[in-house]
Amino acid sequence: MAAPADLTGTKRVMAYALCKHLNVDTSTVSNTSIEESDIASLFSHIVKSSQDEVMKWVRFSSDFAGSNGKQHALLDNLNQDLSQKSVLLGDGLKPSVADIVVFATVQAFVTRVSDSELQKFPHVLRWMDYIQNIVDFGTTSQKINVAKSVFAPPSHPKKADKGDTESSSKKAVSGQKIADNSNGSADSKKKPAGETKAPEKEPPTTAKDNKTSGEKKKDKSAGKTAEKASEKASEKTADKDSECNISILNIQVGLIRKAWKHPSADSLLVEEIDLGDGNVRQVVSGLAKYCSPDDLTNRHIVLITNVKPGKLRDVMSAGLVLCASTEDHTAVEPLIPPEGAKIGERISFAGFDGKPEDVLNPKKKQLDKITPHLRTDENGIATFKGIPFTTSAGSCRSSIRNGNVK
Repeated sequence: MAAPADLTGTKRVMAYALCKHLNVDTSTVSNTSIEESDIASLFSHIVKSSQDEVMKWVRFSSDFAGSNGKQHALLDNLNQDLSQKSVLLGDGLKPSVADIVVFATVQAFVTRVSDSELQKFPHVLRWMDYIQNIVDFGTTSQKINVAKSVFAPPSHPKKADKGDTESSSKKAVSGQKIADNSNGSADSKKKPAGETKAPEKEPPTTAKDNKTSGEKKKDKSAGKTAEKASEKASEKTADKDSECNISILNIQVGLIRKAWKHPSADSLLVEEIDLGDGNVRQVVSGLAKYCSPDDLTNRHIVLITNVKPGKLRDVMSAGLVLCASTEDHTAVEPLIPPEGAKIGERISFAGFDGKPEDVLNPKKKQLDKITPHLRTDENGIATFKGIPFTTSAGSCRSSIRNGNVK
């Protein structure tokens, strides 16, 4: 069973967060009621809810706080329940009162558990990291430190410059000629003084040397053709590499000002996204199954802004909201920029400093070549080939770990 001081602290954090979440004046909940009430009574006093799903999690919190040595088993149950969703109630991303009461209860226990033990509950950690960064628990709540990956950009060997290669080749040929001349001089010095040199016979003429000037011109022409073909092949390889280069995308931090249901497609939502400096654009996203318009309103997101604008079911769309998803696509959520990231700033990737294209060419299928390399890592950091999505305030992330990003 939790120590009395710990339980009182848990109830205090829970009461504060519930009041803030529901816009209830915190002064209406006295210290006496916090100290004397159990978790269920305190919750009912603030929330006034009798929904079965909500009360199920209130009972879970009461059991967790009152159990002695059974917290690990209860955490395992919670971990399984969170394996296919981002929050406890509903299919969206918006935390409910259930998330708040369970977080407040579990948090006090988790702060005392070793890191190696916590790794057994990855979905709980992912959920707690998300909730603690989106819900106001006050200054008395201790944040859970979730390990974040440290990225060291790979070193790329410098390619030999064409001029350097040609210079080295010329030096080698020149050196060979000097060596040959030296050998010839040495041989002539070794001969006796009275010996005359016999006339040298001309080497036999081969078919190769016996070519007409016309044939030689053909050989030169064929050589130039082969050289041009080699250059074109190199250019095609370079083009292919550039099409799979993340720097051709203009990925920016945006803020969804409004969101509403698509007028003629149940699976689509329409968002009005602010990119700063008066740059506001409309985007259509297939998020209706996973988020409500309220979930997305006033939410910071990560957006590809140089896709070719076009209509989706008769509604104009000028961007692509990047989302993380589980392998089976049962959970999908927009990537989360770090707190402090500026609206409109471009996402950067270490080692990729090129300029984005003005507008992507749909015929080249550039996005199709890049998105297979976009993923979240074991800590939920969004990456391209293992390189984090980076802003001035840190890395972009998701509560979905080891997921696909597109």
